[in-house]
Amino acid sequence: MRVFISFDMEGVAGIVDWSQCRAGESGYAEGRALLLGEVNAAIDGALAGGATEIVCNDAHGAMNNLNPADLHGHAAYIAGRHKPLYMMEGLDGTFDAVFFVGYHGSISGLSSVLSHTYNPSVISRASLNGVECGESGINALVALGHRVPVALVTGDQVTMSEAEPFFKEAEQVPVKRSVTRFAAAQLHPEEARSLIRAGAEAAVRRAAAGSIGLPSIALPARLDVDFQTADMAQVASWVKGTDRSGTRSVRISADDPVAVYRSFVAVTYITRVAEGR
Repeated sequence: MRVFISFDMEGVAGIVDWSQCRAGESGYAEGRALLLGEVNAAIDGALAGGATEIVCNDAHGAMNNLNPADLHGHAAYIAGRHKPLYMMEGLDGTFDAVFFVGYHGSISGLSSVLSHTYNPSVISRASLNGVECGESGINALVALGHRVPVALVTGDQVTMSEAEPFFKEAEQVPVKRSVTRFAAAQLHPEEARSLIRAGAEAAVRRAAAGSIGLPSIALPARLDVDFQTADMAQVASWVKGTDRSGTRSVRISADDPVAVYRSFVAVTYITRVAEGR
């Protein structure tokens, strides 16, 4: 039973400020400790549920946020930038379950702590098959392409509601309630970890029993992306498989959901030249 964990940071209990999420800033050590606690809780739960191998992909920022020696269960650790599958690097069809840990809400949705969709300086909205989505929905394209169910998602209440249309059967573990983009009512970290541990164990057992289906994304998949400026949309349209659909928008569509995701990743990289920084 192989489990793939894609972990972000902004959805972790106790994190409400960018300084906790950025290397070199005052709160980063605290943020890293909070993140490690939730990732390890997910690992512990997965092992208790029968997982035999766990691979963790660091999906936050520069994607090198943890000391690999501190991960429980001898979990493998994928870290570093410029990964072809970005937040989903390492996933393939040999896995049995996907976990999204520490995820957050989209840039265009309801108030969610530190919300964004990949690059907040560029992307202003994304929708998948006409449904507004965040990173969890976009990343589910890769899970669908490799025919692996998303079995667990953790974060705030907005993350849960945005994930619902795409993987209704996943175990949901809300660890905080966002009040604004920079405030939340949060569980104590130990309580959050306990709930994540229990959710992860249940997720693995249910995935093994075949009671969690694949992401609910009809094919061909259609990903519509809105940008902050027309220049960004123009640059994005240079990516293979991407068509200009409006003044500040593009559409990516294909029968292969992984191809849609790969084109989206290329868009996130190439549009950085149009950020104006």
